[in-house]
Amino acid sequence: MIAGVDHFVLTVRSVEATCEFYQRVLGLRRLDEPNRPTALLFGSQKINLHEVGRTFEPKAKTPMPGSGDFCLVAAVPLADIRASLEASGVAIEVGPVERVGARGRMMSVYFRDPDDNLVEVSEYSV
Repeated sequence: MIAGVDHFVLTVRSVEATCEFYQRVLGLRRLDEPNRPTALLFGSQKINLHEVGRTFEPKAKTPMPGSGDFCLVAAVPLADIRASLEASGVAIEVGPVERVGARGRMMSVYFRDPDDNLVEVSEYSV
């Protein structure tokens, strides 16, 4: 009954800092629209950003920065992601390490964003 993920929401301390990080490190595109959360676009999905004290309804029961833990699928080789992380001064917390995702075996790296959310970026094996 479910075809995929459209978007998810991160509660952040600073929309500006979060956008700058994801644009610089992963190449996500920022979208600002009146009376809507700022979004970060990638592929056919997006991340909506709710800033602490400026959230949108409806929302999670207890939204807080740093509670996110999610996996993004790379559109480029994982080596390119690692190079971007290194060039941006972002420490890789774990990886590359083999994992099993929704579509099978993949290689992943894990790092933290400005709110300490755990971000996994993966490349599926061919």
